[in-house]
Amino acid sequence: MTGSPDIAALPLIITPDQPQTALEDWVSANRDGIERQVTASKAILFRGFRSKDGFESIANSFFDQRLRYTYRSTPRTDLGQNLYTVTEYPKQLSIPQHCENAYQRDWPMKLLFHCVEPASKGGGTPLAEMTKVTAMIPAEIRDEFERKKVRYVRNYRPRVDLPWEEVFGTSSKAEVERFCIENDLEYQWTEGGLKTMQVCQAFASHPITGEKIWFNQAHLFHLSALDPASQKMMLSFFGEGGLPRNSYFGDGSAIGGDVLAQIRAAFEHNKIWFEWRKGDVLLIDNMQISHGREPFEGTRRVLVCLAEPYSEAERRRFVRSANVERS
Repeated sequence: MTGSPDIAALPLIITPDQPQTALEDWVSANRDGIERQVTASKAILFRGFRSKDGFESIANSFFDQRLRYTYRSTPRTDLGQNLYTVTEYPKQLSIPQHCENAYQRDWPMKLLFHCVEPASKGGGTPLAEMTKVTAMIPAEIRDEFERKKVRYVRNYRPRVDLPWEEVFGTSSKAEVERFCIENDLEYQWTEGGLKTMQVCQAFASHPITGEKIWFNQAHLFHLSALDPASQKMMLSFFGEGGLPRNSYFGDGSAIGGDVLAQIRAAFEHNKIWFEWRKGDVLLIDNMQISHGREPFEGTRRVLVCLAEPYSEAERRRFVRSANVERS
């Protein structure tokens, strides 16, 4: 690989050897090396490069296929060509650490962020190494989650959280039903809208490193993610069974708020900060690195694309097929 890496911290920072180097040209010349480096370094920040034609051009240079953000959990603006703004929560709120789409059975292996305009204050995207987060979660908690997995329950209503039309990207009930059947989501049309339930993994094995990693969003979906006043209000409005979103163990039993507090503490303890600069491009391995967002002031514009689809089911089918061939 060419360029000048700064190996002092995560993310690995790469800057151009020559001023005005187009990132698209650099990536084209170093693509094989980037694939190896992002697995080894987990996160790479490209800084000081110019772009030929904006984020779409940059994303095209990195990936052959970008993923559509389907079965959404947060509000974003679709910019076309499978490019999106990052989650559009109010600027005074923080977004907890998470791996993208870890509440699904299929997810992107890579995320690419582009800082078009950094915030005037705050607005960082903290990262955390998932091997360290996993190691900090007490063994008895890890064991129970691995045995039972995670059940996500969502209730979609107008003007509460995200409407089902936005989550599924369609206003057709038939298309929603087809998606649910294909992805093994239980669904029920209700008087207020729609209810879905799905059991997903608590852990996943990285396809290259083989490491078993904590990979779910139980701590984001659970009622305890809200402050106590909001918890009380939501329960009084909807009751537990009607909450816009909640998480349980896969067998339907409750996950204790104290358990999830320990998981959040593991993420918090391992957070790493860097400061966005205008034009920065961040590539992360979505299984090895979690991300979040700090509150901010001013205007902040960060874009993202999701790439390289992966699922544990595909990995298991591949391993079974390889074993059959060897036998």
